[in-house]
Amino acid sequence: MATSESTMSLTSHDTALCIIPPRERWSSVERLRALHDKAYEKWPPHVNLIYPFVQQGMLASAAARIQGHLAAVASSSSDRRTVHLDKTGVFQHKHNNTLYLHDADTTRISWLQELRNQVLTALEHPKQAHDGYQMHMTIAQSEDAASSSHRFLLDKVALLPDLEWDVTELAILVRERQQQNGGVASHMKLWGVINLSDPARSSLPLSNPVIFYDPSPNMDGIETDEHPTRFYDDEIDLWLPFDFPPSSTPRTGPRNLSVSSYNILAEFHHPFTTLRNPLTISTLLSTPALSSILILQEVTDSSLAAILADTKIRAQYPFASHGPPVQPDIDPLPNHLNIVVLSKYPFAWEHVSLRRKHKDAIIARFYLTDDPGQRGPEPDLVVAGVHLPHGMTDGAVVARRLDLQLLLRFLDKKYEYIPCVLAGDFNLGTAGAAIDEAMEKGSLSSNGRGYINRFDEMMAERGFVDAWEVMKDTLTVADEHEDDEGATFDPTRNEVAAAAVGGSGSAMLPHRYDRIFIRGEGRVELKGFNRFGFLKGMVGDMETLASDHWGVRCLMTIGGEISQEVGKLVVPIELVEAPQALSSAEGVIDALALPTAEEEATRNAAIRLVKNVILAAPDSHVSASSKPIVAVAPVGSFPLGVWTTSSDLDVMFIGPYSSQTFLALATQAIRKAASPDVKLIRRVKANTGTMLELEVLGIKMDLQYCTATDVARNWPQVLTVPATNPVWTLPMQTLLKLKAARDLDYIRRSVPDLATFRHAHRFIKAWAKAHGVYSARFGFLGSIQISILLARAQKLLAASRKTHPSLPDLITTFFSHYSAFPFATHSVFDPFFHATSLPHHRSTVREPLAILGYFPPALNTTAAASVPSTRTLTHELARASSALTTSTTWSKLLSPTTAATSFLTSYKSYARLSVQYWGQSPTRGRQFIGWLESRCVSLLVDMHRRAPGIHARIWPARFVDPDINTASEDTNDYQGCYLIGLERVGAATTKEDMQTALGGLHSALRRFEETMRTDEKYFDARTCWLGAEVVNRGDLGALVLDGREWGEFTAGDDESESEEEEDDSEENDDDHDILGRDLSSAKKKGKKKTKDAAAPAVVTGTGKKLRSATDVLNRLRWDPDLDSTDFVVGYEDRFLGAQEKALEAWRTEKTDEEFIPQHRILYYKRRSDGVVVWDRGARKDVLFGSGVDAEA
Repeated sequence: MATSESTMSLTSHDTALCIIPPRERWSSVERLRALHDKAYEKWPPHVNLIYPFVQQGMLASAAARIQGHLAAVASSSSDRRTVHLDKTGVFQHKHNNTLYLHDADTTRISWLQELRNQVLTALEHPKQAHDGYQMHMTIAQSEDAASSSHRFLLDKVALLPDLEWDVTELAILVRERQQQNGGVASHMKLWGVINLSDPARSSLPLSNPVIFYDPSPNMDGIETDEHPTRFYDDEIDLWLPFDFPPSSTPRTGPRNLSVSSYNILAEFHHPFTTLRNPLTISTLLSTPALSSILILQEVTDSSLAAILADTKIRAQYPFASHGPPVQPDIDPLPNHLNIVVLSKYPFAWEHVSLRRKHKDAIIARFYLTDDPGQRGPEPDLVVAGVHLPHGMTDGAVVARRLDLQLLLRFLDKKYEYIPCVLAGDFNLGTAGAAIDEAMEKGSLSSNGRGYINRFDEMMAERGFVDAWEVMKDTLTVADEHEDDEGATFDPTRNEVAAAAVGGSGSAMLPHRYDRIFIRGEGRVELKGFNRFGFLKGMVGDMETLASDHWGVRCLMTIGGEISQEVGKLVVPIELVEAPQALSSAEGVIDALALPTAEEEATRNAAIRLVKNVILAAPDSHVSASSKPIVAVAPVGSFPLGVWTTSSDLDVMFIGPYSSQTFLALATQAIRKAASPDVKLIRRVKANTGTMLELEVLGIKMDLQYCTATDVARNWPQVLTVPATNPVWTLPMQTLLKLKAARDLDYIRRSVPDLATFRHAHRFIKAWAKAHGVYSARFGFLGSIQISILLARAQKLLAASRKTHPSLPDLITTFFSHYSAFPFATHSVFDPFFHATSLPHHRSTVREPLAILGYFPPALNTTAAASVPSTRTLTHELARASSALTTSTTWSKLLSPTTAATSFLTSYKSYARLSVQYWGQSPTRGRQFIGWLESRCVSLLVDMHRRAPGIHARIWPARFVDPDINTASEDTNDYQGCYLIGLERVGAATTKEDMQTALGGLHSALRRFEETMRTDEKYFDARTCWLGAEVVNRGDLGALVLDGREWGEFTAGDDESESEEEEDDSEENDDDHDILGRDLSSAKKKGKKKTKDAAAPAVVTGTGKKLRSATDVLNRLRWDPDLDSTDFVVGYEDRFLGAQEKALEAWRTEKTDEEFIPQHRILYYKRRSDGVVVWDRGARKDVLFGSGVDAEA
């Protein structure tokens, strides 16, 4: 038994033996400890092993004993020592409670109990004297275990991410006392460290004891803390840190911004009720509330999780200061009542601690311009969110004043010359009667009243102006209850506020608590102000409001002015209000066939399905982390939200591989999956490269691929990185593929009212289709052109007006403005994006119409426009603008049959391009028609050049005989015509002039016909016919629009001539297997000599043109009804003569070592029965029926 002299007393509260996590693991628990743990900054986060410990004078002796004992038993304690804090617990004391984290797995922490026993043994203490040891890390204290505040705090501790670390040392702490502010303060410092792996290497004591917390605050007593912004990644359905450094922070935001502030009203009774959450979300998504930047007050863990779970919220505000606390890797909010910033645009932010413990501010920094000369760390805009203390007492007034002074001092010191918005719930009483009553009761002194009266003066001295004060004289009845002096807390009109104050008299007076202050430094211009939150909804069985506050929103212009150079090029726009009969937005929406939520869900499911089919790794040993990143991004009308049920679904895969490699593997994956929901239709060689045309869940999908490693790695946040960033240093072909995605993403982020934009876009697109001016191929409008025109108009109107234009007014203004737009001399562009210079030098001869996009290359999106097509477009815009003044319904503008029928009777003469195709290959038919349509632009240009006095108006669709239009779509015999209406323009001409012009037209048509017929690549006189002539209106006969799809494609058709011709000008970072597959089986070599090495004799004869070896190869590979492993390729070897190789081993990439040109292919043979299915020399083709056998 140990003697009393050898046993060390464990009674000192000035020393401790504990375990401290690595400092990089502190952040999560420290945010809560700072607010809820009395021992914060006195103790580091720790797990006590023995506390109280030995007296300070015995530390050296005790440490030596422990070190020696652990060294003796080290060999038997070599297992990994891990602490994993994943459960919460409560110690209930007499007057308060301790909330802590602990490891609930007793097996996992058995080593800790054993280590404690070893230490007690070293100190010669009996183990039984210390039973009941509970390992824990203290996080917070509470007073009443039955109170809601205690339960809220316990829920918050439970939301902390699991804290785990490997324990390699024991820390010996000692208390240090200091005189501070007339009293004595103490804190624990690190006295020594015992190394558990090698006790002999312990530091006992440390030469310089470690102090864990820096006692000196930042910036004259102002404590700040930088935090990462979160952005929503819809690919993985998680909120991720947005980690771009300031020098690369996006600077492509608009100059027109709106900032909203809303106190959403927290719950104060546990457990939370979620009944108000849907109404809160609906309020935030209401038109008066939608903004670029949203500042919320009284946000709790529960309400934030609900708000950020809403898909529409995430679409409107993909960036947030805090992520949902229910996500395992995200910390809970620090307080019960919190400020949260949501934004359409990326931002960086910092937390500023105010004087009261649970009051703070959020400072968000935005980088909005794309001026290369200003790409430093300085932001373009600072937005500060606050929620000041409540109350009409001297204490509350002084607290507000001190907090606000501290915040203003911080903004002055750090962001003195930066435009700044200060918004939130200031809790400043504005009702004079309430102030008088507080003074009568003695709760407010004359000094307190003076502070209230001097509040606006204090803000003005710092350069801040009250947005409501500036704009109040311009507010209309649209902002309800303007007789209440802008009150945002009004118990007389808000039943939730009335219930909150629960009184009468002065308690029911309205106050303007919520405000937005602007400090512009000459660079911020206020454009509008409004309140929101008047939306009522059902909460349980009662109709009520979402909050006891109204929200406030301010519209403004941020940044430098448009340069003088660019300003001279901008055609100004004026708002034209819709006629009274068309003033209802519901009338526009009713005229549209909007997609349903189910159709949208189906398209999202289609994207997920094709992603899973192509990227899913079949081999379990291939880990997801080992695969290179391949991003999947919907592009085009769907992500912009302007799609219709007839729209194709465009999906782009982005990764580090060549297009050939990826598309080959994607094709293989689709075939291997053999899913009836994913059908491979064909392979198309487009201007931007080769793509796959699919049918997924019944939806036509165009699958494109783009080689861009860094872009894939940082998708989608890379879309907000400026064009000058090195990540965009890519080949021209790659930038061209990414241009549409970048342009449309910028439009989506920059338009001031996305919901109105989407409805207006759909209407204008429907109008353009109905009136024959929707086809970029023919030089008219396409979806991207409508997007640019509409976004420009909406942004210019928002910049010049106090509020956003309504949907009817926006459409009316669109037609009025662009019908009079001087397209011949001015380009259409977004001056808020191209603010400093216009990087496009237009040639009016080659570019009669210039609608400029945003990102390089090829800014002009209307390269196919001609003088006739531009004149037609302007004429139709003018007709629409005129029709709006007399029409009584919006639907009258959208009748396609009426417009097409009118076209057939509007001209005395027409140029008719008659076409017919009777070939067996639908692909060839589609190629023929597509080629013809692409050449119509050159015909219009030639007609205008030869006969400038005649306007040629082409209708961008085929006309057919009514009987043909009702024929089966399965027929291979297609015939129809394209019509160009002819009319004189300008002054009256003589008969001789008209004869000259008519001769010029005949010459242009004859030349066009000859040029087309001599192009052997697309025109085959044996399968197609083309005629061009001028006819009178009476000679047209009965015609209707062709409702059929010419050239439906079957599996195996390939529009590209050969796979080896694939244009792969993109950068090839790597051509490894993108899907984690082992493709070694695809590299088997097989050479087999035939019995007859001589080439087959050439057979001549008549018949249909023999299908190419490439067509047959693709058919054998892609047709799901054919087994590609059952075929061999016979080919001519330059040295060995006729040879055979397995079809699966045949290589089509020119860079492959085993590549053999397709012209050496002699035949294809089926292994199972030896039948030759295609023979070049014999002109035999049993697959397509071409060649001499076709005549049999």
